[in-house]
Amino acid sequence: MDSRPPLAPPYRTLPEYLRHWAETAPDRRAFTFVDHPAPHSRGVHRTLTWRSLDLRVRALAARLAEEAEPGARVALLCPQGTEYVTGFLAALTAGLVAVPLYPPGLPGHGDRLAGVLADARPAVVVTTSRAMAEVAELSARGGVPAVTVDRVPDAAARVLDAARDRAVAAPDPGATAYLQYTSGSTRAPAGVEITHANVVANARQALTAYGADTAPVTCVGWLPLYHDMGLVLSVAAPVVQGRPSVLMDPAAFLHEPARWLRLLAAHPRAVSAAPNFAYDYCVSAVTDAQKAELRLDGVAAMINGSEPVRPGTADRFHAAFAGQGLAADVHCPSYGLAEATVFVSAARPGEPPRRFALDRDALAAGKALPARPDDADAVQLAGCGAPAGQEVRVVDPVSFDSLCEGEVGEIWVRGPNVGRGYWNNEALTRRVFGARPSGAPGGWLRTGDLGTVLGGQLIVTGRLKDLIVVDGRNHYPQDVEATVQDAHPAVRRDRLAAFGVPGDGDGAGDAGERVVVVAEHTRATRLDGIDVPALARAVRGAVAARHGLRLADVVLVAPGAVPRTSSGKVARALTRARYLEGAFGAGTAR
Repeated sequence: MDSRPPLAPPYRTLPEYLRHWAETAPDRRAFTFVDHPAPHSRGVHRTLTWRSLDLRVRALAARLAEEAEPGARVALLCPQGTEYVTGFLAALTAGLVAVPLYPPGLPGHGDRLAGVLADARPAVVVTTSRAMAEVAELSARGGVPAVTVDRVPDAAARVLDAARDRAVAAPDPGATAYLQYTSGSTRAPAGVEITHANVVANARQALTAYGADTAPVTCVGWLPLYHDMGLVLSVAAPVVQGRPSVLMDPAAFLHEPARWLRLLAAHPRAVSAAPNFAYDYCVSAVTDAQKAELRLDGVAAMINGSEPVRPGTADRFHAAFAGQGLAADVHCPSYGLAEATVFVSAARPGEPPRRFALDRDALAAGKALPARPDDADAVQLAGCGAPAGQEVRVVDPVSFDSLCEGEVGEIWVRGPNVGRGYWNNEALTRRVFGARPSGAPGGWLRTGDLGTVLGGQLIVTGRLKDLIVVDGRNHYPQDVEATVQDAHPAVRRDRLAAFGVPGDGDGAGDAGERVVVVAEHTRATRLDGIDVPALARAVRGAVAARHGLRLADVVLVAPGAVPRTSSGKVARALTRARYLEGAFGAGTAR
């Protein structure tokens, strides 16, 4: 095992940390990408030390400085891998603004990529030889030069060293380091301006929250690096602490989830993150033979940052892998968002996750009142711990009054990790980043998320924009979705959206919205082999019994038809828009 590296000075930019580790621990492992070139591959490791990473970053920074002026945007159109890390850090080192994205070939995200590029207006794009063919056409069409990471020779670093010009100077901590585009789950993607100081502060906050500031860890991840959690946990935090990061491609995880667990087992005190679906996927897809080779007793923290975190997911995951030594107290429900860089609060590893059974009717009325844990109608939610290094308030979204414990309102955040605002959108920036609670100082971030605090734990209940209001009562879509996916075995888990549409006077929720569910069927079944009317009856009955709601429409669609955001969340707003456009006509049962 590697010994702990020398302590780092309190720098405020990632390029400064990179140079520090290259000078003090040059031969230590920095970033390893585990490639899976064949279906049954167990992984080919490619590693950069801190010295080799620093050399590659300086070479690419010198090349980028030839193409763009300070402050210009650099679009990262790289596949997952060490080249992505190099491109990101090189942009920051050159005084440019990175825009973490993905190659044009990512299925289902072409429109989002085009929209982000049009908004960011990059001066240069960065890619790899492997992706150059698909990037070249996009680059030429926009008249933007493309730089290929793996074709820039190491010798180019000497240009940067010799010049000692703007590109080698430490960046201004208050300057924008990168634009983190939101996932687009409730609105069109917007670019959050994250400063150098923001990302370093958030990396430190996350390291503290997950116990990585007092003991050495290895960050192991398959989350895409264009996603805020993937970028901070797999790139920024390792650079700040000088610890190794082990990466794999998201597609490799989806093809065989046991690959992720093998990497966790292979690296002492591994810290990793994944959404609800990934933990449930491991439970259903990892075979007994694959489990037999796993030892998970060395895992330090497994972060769950879903919206919201479901306690049952942690229970199923631990039950499935307890025989492999997985401790129950390493599961860390967490909360965050791109506007706060990513991390806001988390349950601490080593402490049993807190769970709350809440009265469903009271929650709909804005009160978090306890219910019996065994009450089948109770809403089960996980506590997301307390914030580290930042402030959190629950505020009435209309009056801006701060609410008491147990009252549900909008979550507001303030701290050194909160971004500068939205790129090129001053009006939205003022509305979201300049909030002021009644009778208190301003400068708060309105998250758009609803939640409450109980027993010192932040509990996230849902999205303000996603709320379905019928007859004056609030209903959380993810709560309705959980009921629907349990109502019939042909409904594909976590691949469905519940939302409201305007009432039309037909009696199905006149005083408010009509409620619609669009759900994918499981891959193991064919639509023509499903009794759709029977499925719709089962779904309607379950939703009526548990939520007192009459569904106006139940739409069953093929796997992959429900749109998802770049971070894998169901895009409810886009699903609703497509429904209203008539895109889901087939399979509808009214």
